[in-house]
Amino acid sequence: MRSFNLADLFEVVADACPDRTALVAAGPPGAPAARLTYAELDARANRVAHHLAGRGVGPGDRVGVLAYNRAEWLETMIGCFKLRAAPVNVNYRYVAGELAHLLGDSGCAALVAEADLLEAVERDRLPDLRHVLAIGGGYEEALAAEPDGRGFGPRSSDDPYLLYTGGTTGLPKGVLWRCEDIFVAAMGGGNFGGTPVASPEDLAACAERDPLRAQVHAPLMHGGGQWITWITLTTGGTVVLWTGRRFDARGALDLAERERSQIMMVVGNGMAAPIADELEREPRAGLEVFAFGSGGAPLSASVKERLAAAVPGSMVSDNLGGSETGAMGTAEAGGRFRLTAGFAVLDGDLKPVAPGCEGVVARTGHIPSAYWGDPEKSAATFVTGPDGRRWALQGDHARLEEDGTVTLLGRGSLVVNTGGEKVFAEEVETVLRTHPAVADAVVVGVPDDRLGHRVTAVVQPAAADGPAGADGPGADELAAHCRAALAGYKVPRGFRFVEAVRRTPVGKPDYAWAREVASDG
Repeated sequence: MRSFNLADLFEVVADACPDRTALVAAGPPGAPAARLTYAELDARANRVAHHLAGRGVGPGDRVGVLAYNRAEWLETMIGCFKLRAAPVNVNYRYVAGELAHLLGDSGCAALVAEADLLEAVERDRLPDLRHVLAIGGGYEEALAAEPDGRGFGPRSSDDPYLLYTGGTTGLPKGVLWRCEDIFVAAMGGGNFGGTPVASPEDLAACAERDPLRAQVHAPLMHGGGQWITWITLTTGGTVVLWTGRRFDARGALDLAERERSQIMMVVGNGMAAPIADELEREPRAGLEVFAFGSGGAPLSASVKERLAAAVPGSMVSDNLGGSETGAMGTAEAGGRFRLTAGFAVLDGDLKPVAPGCEGVVARTGHIPSAYWGDPEKSAATFVTGPDGRRWALQGDHARLEEDGTVTLLGRGSLVVNTGGEKVFAEEVETVLRTHPAVADAVVVGVPDDRLGHRVTAVVQPAAADGPAGADGPGADELAAHCRAALAGYKVPRGFRFVEAVRRTPVGKPDYAWAREVASDG
């Protein structure tokens, strides 16, 4: 009998419909593309697994994947699960220090990476890293030397799925799930929107259905990109994976027409608005898309309306989710969310609140095991209520409405969600304060039509003659300073200079004041 290890689930589908197209990895017209059936994707993942096993990778080990969207990302991911190892998502925007922290924190035994991204990986800081396989620098040769059959031992539903996200201090945190729990909580459970399948073998019924074609634009290094990909694969669909290094609305729509995509998954207004712009300029009569879905960043009401108008009869879904809870629910009219089963809004005593009351959004049932290597944060996030139920606290503060929907009030931690990326204010503030001409700094998010929010810094210069003084640092200088230590999306896009950063009576930055200052001008 199969387990709920993700490789077992994939193999059930691959055996049921081996000749069906599983993956089309392509970008703008003229860019290299890969097209793999389920049998071909399975065979290549087997080769990856055999290669890694021959380098000592086994159950419980971690394998970093440092790559842009491409077929090799998914091949490596499936190959890791075949070995009962955990693939580790590595942000390709990270600079050397950030890469060293994540790869060191996870204790990766192996790394599969784009050849042109390896320069930033400082192996002398990574004693656990035993093997590196370069995509574009030996990957194909390595696979060609391995058998394409399976021949792996039995797996378990308890096998690890590890997803790195940001922590409250800004350092990446690994959220450790059981494969079965993430499959049910975030990957649709083989029956998206319905009751999860009772056994892995039930997935074979996908051979009796026409496949859905879902176009994925989110990076596979993020949970949202992984989850829609696995929702599609475990139901026998075709993943159309955007591989462009930058999102291009015209190119994405061209791809959707070529591949007859039915679902387009985007990340907030940053992708949805340009698609709406392009469709308004040039309607696409041949487009077969009947649904747009967004995850990782919210859609504005106006963009939803424009998409729906541009593709008459289409559905536009704004999805809420988190690394610690999986898929939480979808937005309804008025911006409220309808939470899925297993969710509640809890008070300070970890009891569900009554309608009209406020609390913290939490999930019970299929939830993570822990934060990787962080028992203190695990104890604070994965808690047990007075009735013995275990909960995962997402960190979203919300009000439970009379009709059962929830109104989100904001994150408990200081997070700026910009273009689908989560930026932790304290991390950026720490870097800014290392500049010799900065006395103090506070970082906040300012609403932005394209990004959702843009990172903005309120800075108190160290120069004696005030915020406009000639000796004070300029915005370009501070941005360059940040860029040397942080990924590009974390670098403030706006700066406001003040005579003094306002703080609360207990010495903490006054973020409400900072948001007002940042929003002016």
